[in-house]
Order: sequence, then C-alpha cells, then structure tokens
Amino acid sequence: MKFQERETDMTEFFGDLAADSHGTADDRPPLVFLHGLTYDRRQWGRVLHELAVADPGRRAVVFDLPGHGDSPLRDSYRSADVVGVVHEAVTAAGLDRPIIVGHSLGGALATIYAANHPARGVVNVDQPVLVGGFRDVLLRAEPVLRGPEWRQVWNSMLAGMQIELLPADVQELVRTATTPRQDLLLGYWGDLLATPAEELAGLRTRDMGAIRAKGATYHHISGNELAPAYRSWLESVLPEVAVTVLPGSGHFPHLTHPAEVAAILAG
Repeated sequence: MKFQERETDMTEFFGDLAADSHGTADDRPPLVFLHGLTYDRRQWGRVLHELAVADPGRRAVVFDLPGHGDSPLRDSYRSADVVGVVHEAVTAAGLDRPIIVGHSLGGALATIYAANHPARGVVNVDQPVLVGGFRDVLLRAEPVLRGPEWRQVWNSMLAGMQIELLPADVQELVRTATTPRQDLLLGYWGDLLATPAEELAGLRTRDMGAIRAKGATYHHISGNELAPAYRSWLESVLPEVAVTVLPGSGHFPHLTHPAEVAAILAG
C-alpha cells in the first residue's frame, strides 16, 4: 500500500469536514480519527490497514480538520470552534458516542471534544495536554511566526519530532503529506498565544475531570516516556488513565507501530 495515497478515493463530507468512512455501525464503539497540525487524514492509513485485520468491519471515520486536506478554510481555528465543527461532523455521520483518536494537535482536540460532547473514550497519540514550556517557545517565536520568515518556526518544530527514527517510507509521508501554512499555525496555536498558561492548565484539568465524571476511557500513547511531572499530573486528574510507550517512534508512534495502535483500538 502506498501511504501517500488515500485509503479510498471516495471522499465524503459530513458537515463541513472531508472524510473517509469505513465499516458499518454495530455494537462496537465507532472510532473518529483526528490528525495533527498541517497534516491530513492520510496520516491514519497504516493504522486503518492494521485495524481492518485486528477488528474487521469496525466503524471508523477519518476527518480532515478545518483548513486541512479537502476540508474548507475557516475564519477561526480556535479550539472551541474547531471542536464544534468536529461535533457537527460526528453528528452528521451518525456516530453514537465515539472513541476519539487524535495525534498531536488532534490529541488535544480529542480531549476537549470528549470533555464537552458525548464520547466513550479518548486515545491521545503523543500530545501532552498541558502546554508546559511549549507555550513559552511559541511566545518567543511569535514575532517571526507572524512575519515572512514564519516557516523557520515550523521547521524548528519538525526538527524536534525525531523524524529520523522512522522507517524510510514513513519519513517520506511525514515530510511530503503536509501543508504548512501561516494561517494554520497562527490559527490553531491562537489559544496558546493568547491565553495565560495558568488558565490553560485550569481548562485542561477541568476537561479531565469532565471525562472522568462521564466514565469515558483515556489512553495516552507516546513515543517516549512521559515527563515525570506530567505523568504525575495526568494520573492525579485521571487515575484510570492508561499509558503506553512505543519506543523508537518519536512523535509518530501511530506510523511506526500501527499494529500496536490498532490492537489498542480493537481492545
């Protein structure tokens, strides 16, 4: 299979979001997949291939986030607005209380979604939801990010994602199946740039409390061991959290270990 291509040529639209739809509804929780910033739904091709083996016929819908892939641009990419668009698409697709699977930015959006809308669980692929030092890095880079040399900021982010650890074909996918644009970076990082760190931490703590209160599951998949302070926070706000580390995969464990990720989803 060529992972640069779509799993199917039959692009659908649910609400305002382009999607690939797989499987049929049954008693298994449907799966919703959200990719990371600047990427698109092609990122999930390997996992879907393995899921078809591990859990045949499972209902799954893979969305392009607003402004990505085949989904139209929007005036706002703030988290609350994007999550609202995703919820409209999930509803239009007829998905009942899905498990939301998100990589990177998609993992943060999946968390916010599950806190605010009906969901049975979250699978967060390599996205700490506390901003930590990342917000400080963005604030220092903001003048460049808003100027003509904005791509320097994105390139510096890529340099820290350990792409060199990935198999050659996956490296090609990561480097080519992406459309970095200044409006996406400024729009999707808008909350981080405009909101104090303490307020953001409070919002994410509240989200975890809401997820726990509704009895939804939460599984964090990482390419590296979680920072001790972050893991301590995560287990304090969500004691039932499951954490899986898939080493040697950098920021892309779903691409390097798709069978393991599919097994988690099928479990």
